[in-house]
Formats: sequence, structure tokens, C-alpha cells
Amino acid sequence: MFNLDPLILSLGVALGIGLLIGVERERRKGTGPQRSAAGLRTFALASLTGALSFIVGGALLLAVVTAGIFGLAALAYWREITEHPGLTTEIALVSSTLLGGLAVTRPGLAAGIAAAIAILLNARTTLHRFARSVLSEDEIRDGLIFAAATLIVLPLLPNQPMGPFGALNPHAIWIIVILVMAISAAGHILVRLLGADFGLPITGFASGFISSAATVGAMGARAAATPNLLQPAAAGAILSSIATIIQMALVLAVTNTEVLRAVAIPLAFAGAAADFYGVAFAFLVWRQPSGSITEPGRAFSAWAAMAFAATLAAVLLVARASDEWFGQSGIIVAATLAGFADAHSAAISVATVAGAGKIASSSAALPILLALSTNTITKIAFSIFAGGFKFALRVVPGLALMILAAWMGWWWQGRLL
Repeated sequence: MFNLDPLILSLGVALGIGLLIGVERERRKGTGPQRSAAGLRTFALASLTGALSFIVGGALLLAVVTAGIFGLAALAYWREITEHPGLTTEIALVSSTLLGGLAVTRPGLAAGIAAAIAILLNARTTLHRFARSVLSEDEIRDGLIFAAATLIVLPLLPNQPMGPFGALNPHAIWIIVILVMAISAAGHILVRLLGADFGLPITGFASGFISSAATVGAMGARAAATPNLLQPAAAGAILSSIATIIQMALVLAVTNTEVLRAVAIPLAFAGAAADFYGVAFAFLVWRQPSGSITEPGRAFSAWAAMAFAATLAAVLLVARASDEWFGQSGIIVAATLAGFADAHSAAISVATVAGAGKIASSSAALPILLALSTNTITKIAFSIFAGGFKFALRVVPGLALMILAAWMGWWWQGRLL
């Protein structure tokens, strides 16, 4: 069987890296006296030189060669400097040298990075137009806030129960802040791409699989900030409840199919009600467009996201305090209190207990429906505090209809049995 020498493979990858980046730079090189110093051949030679230096002298010689290439690139830049200088080609040349050295030990990684660099270089016009013409100053500022919240603040927060009754986990609560900002930003992007009347309802349904309560809060904040988005934002909040029912059925199917059968009719009733109200509301929005948005606006409101998290923290604190003061009277009380924070985790815990034989599967429907009901109370609170009266007036009837249908299904199932 033919075996290729690894060094030959590495040198081939290094040559390919130089040619890949060099082809793109050759097209940008220009012609005549003002043309760039580095083109196809220069990039191919630089990448091969990086690989050969690592093979011959290891990382130390690669560092020396890279410093030499950097010096030559700096000299070429100094000779070509104009009124509007650019460093892209020079930096790409140094990167090609380093990638040539990396190809000796990690050829796959080096080739992947080279492809990413070539794509980035080729997308110059699109990226410049996007940064200068498409993005607004507010959107750039929001992007920086989101990056800081995710990459700086989140790792610094303790991931353990704290505060009264150990009810508050700063790390988990801050994740909610990030989640609300991300959902709002996703809605903002789809609004820019599809328009508000289609973008927000689609965002609401998709984001409901992450957190329906967070989606209600994010949509409410958007409606409060931009009143002419009230209708589509409310549609997105309502459609997120459809995702809640679907996800509830999925997690129970994975955890305990007997419990799923026990709550199948109530979930079917709730899902049908949510579908009817949500889809009808969405069609109403599409038939009566809310109008175009003339200004890009903000991707999200950081203050609204933190207010949402504060409301959730208050709900968790009240639930834990009730548990401590009045005690748990069994699985029903535990599931009911847990539902204020997350209906799915409560349903999983009930299904797990039923799987262990501590309760009958047929008895699991009541605590699961109670958890779904208390979670609906949380959504109602978020719709009122985040979106205001007009937003809640459109969202709360749909939530109430869904949970009422679930209990009607439970009653009808009991009659059948």
C-alpha cells in the first residue's frame, strides 16, 4: 500500500496555503508602479519557507524566519505608503509564513485557518459596506455590550446558590440576561432582513424552544421601546408558547413515555389552543402590516434584559421562601414551585420520580400541569412588566386560553378514565 511521507504532505499543504491566499492577494495586487509587492509567488514561497524552517530548526528557526518576513513586509509597506495606507497584505504574508510552519504538525488546522483567511480577504467589499453602511452606531454599541456581558461579566460571576434561602445563582441569572439580549438581537436581525411583520413572529417561535418566558420578556421590551412593533412582537410572544408545548412533549418522550401518555391529552388541548390563538394572531398581523421601520434602532435594551432577570430572581426568591416557610407537602408542591422558574425541568423531575416508582405515571399529570400553570403566571408577569398594558392585553388572553385548554383536557381525560 502506498504511504505518503508526512513531510511531503506537510509541504504540500504549506504550498497550498500559500497559493490559496496568494491567488486572492494577486487579484488585489494591481498593476504598474503602484502595484503591491506581494503576490501569488511571494505568498507561496513565504508559506513554504515557514514549513521548511520548522522542519530544519523547529519553533526557534520559524520565529527567526517569521521576524525576517515581518521586516521585509514592513519595508515594502514603508516604500508603498500612500495617503490611505493598508496593512492587510503585509499581515496576510506573515500569517502565511506562520501557517506554513503550523502545517508541519497540524496540517488540517493550518489548511482550515488558511481557508478562513482567504474568505475574509475576499469579503473585503462586503464587510466594509456592512460595517460602514448597514450597521448603525447603536447596533455596534449593542454588539460590544453583548460581547462584554458574555465574555467578561459571565465568567466572573459565581456559579453557586447565594442570597436568602440560597435561592439566587448569579451565574444562572446572568445567563438569562444574555439570553434575553440574544433573543431580542435575533428578532432585530430578522426584522432587518424580513421586516417586522414576519421577522418577530418567526423569532418568537424559534426562541420559545430556548425559553418561552425569556422570549415573552424580550418581545415585551421591544414592543415598549418601539410602539409600532406592538402587534408583531405580541405575535412572537404568543407563538413562543407553541414551542413550550412541543418541547414539553419532547422532553417527556425522552424521560418517561408512560408519563407522556398520561399528559398527552392535556398537552394536545394546550397545543391546539396555542396554535389557534398564535397563528390567528400572526395572520392578523400579516393582514394589517405595522409599517416599515425607518431607523435601524437598537438590537436590544440592556436595562430591559436586567429588569427581566430581576423579575425572575424575585419569583425564584418568593418560591424558595414559600418552600422554607411552609414546607414541601410532596411532589405536587415541589413541581408547582419549580414551575415558576422552568416548567420543563419540573416536568423532567416528576417524570423521573414516576420512573423510579415513587408515584404512578397516571398521577404525574397533575404536578406537571401545575408547573405549566405557574410558569404561565411567570410569563404573564413578564408580559406586564416588560411590555406594558397594551402588550399584555394581546398576550395574556392567549396564555390564559392555552392553560385553560390544558386543564380542560385533564378534566376530559379523567372523565374518559
